[in-house]
Amino acid sequence: MKRVFICIIILLLAAVPVDGFTVELTLHPAKAPEPAQKYQLLPKADEQSDVDAAPLYEKAVQLLPEDFQTDQISQWLKTPPAKLPRQQVQSTLQQFKPILQFLEQAAKCKQCDLPYMDDDDTISQNLRKYRRLVFFLALQMRFQITQGQFDKAIGTAQTGFAMAKHIGEGPTLIHGMIGVGMGSIICRQLEQFVQGPNAPNLYRALRGLPRPFIDLTERSEFEDRDIRESTHLLMNRLDRHVAALQCVEALRLYAAVHDGKFPKELSIITEVPVPSDPVMQKPFVYRCTGSDAVLEAPAPEGATERDAMRYELNLKE
Repeated sequence: MKRVFICIIILLLAAVPVDGFTVELTLHPAKAPEPAQKYQLLPKADEQSDVDAAPLYEKAVQLLPEDFQTDQISQWLKTPPAKLPRQQVQSTLQQFKPILQFLEQAAKCKQCDLPYMDDDDTISQNLRKYRRLVFFLALQMRFQITQGQFDKAIGTAQTGFAMAKHIGEGPTLIHGMIGVGMGSIICRQLEQFVQGPNAPNLYRALRGLPRPFIDLTERSEFEDRDIRESTHLLMNRLDRHVAALQCVEALRLYAAVHDGKFPKELSIITEVPVPSDPVMQKPFVYRCTGSDAVLEAPAPEGATERDAMRYELNLKE
């Protein structure tokens, strides 16, 4: 049990940013797209095939160079879009295009039969390789956003969320935690997406994601109460991230039909239901001061500040 627990902690720390969760967002009003289901963040049922996704993910992993490191990609993912070295990024994406193609194919599979392994170290080593793949999707999505290719970026987000769900629904708790981490990485790119001056509103697309996105409650093999609670918190933290982004989109939608202004309170938004914080089971904390606003959710009792989140919002005409 100790070895499994240590492995989980390592993967958890690798999946979540260590610099806190305060993000500044510059937003533009945006109405809900028509038709209502124009955009979705998981592949539609009629687009999916009965092919098993697992061999496709394995082929993508096999294409990774043995000495490949994600350091450069991680740095680009922290670079403001305006300062992104677009030619270098485009060249990198072109170099790994076969990997991206396998991931796109896998995302459109209904099932993913990942093999069960008894050895915890082998599981963690294999899943770390799978986790590297999501960084290519995050980089491609970020590049598409900087190019104003919002429809393509939504397609890449679909692939990322589908992969996160495939891996997250694997046979062990560690699969689930890696899937949660992958989903969080795609959510980070959606934070860039919603800031695009012409970015479509994703309120309905975000609302269409399942909650919980990945259910870890039935796969905790630990009797220790603290570990079970930490697992549940991790699961809810991804759902909180999605709900907060949905709330941001509700604010953009409100501004689009109310003279480009934020609401004084979340409760006066009547155009769409405003999601609550799934961790605290109550509304997000919201404060508005003219064209600026703050949306935040505190850390639950017994958690660290890493489990708190805060969006500082600025609204542009």
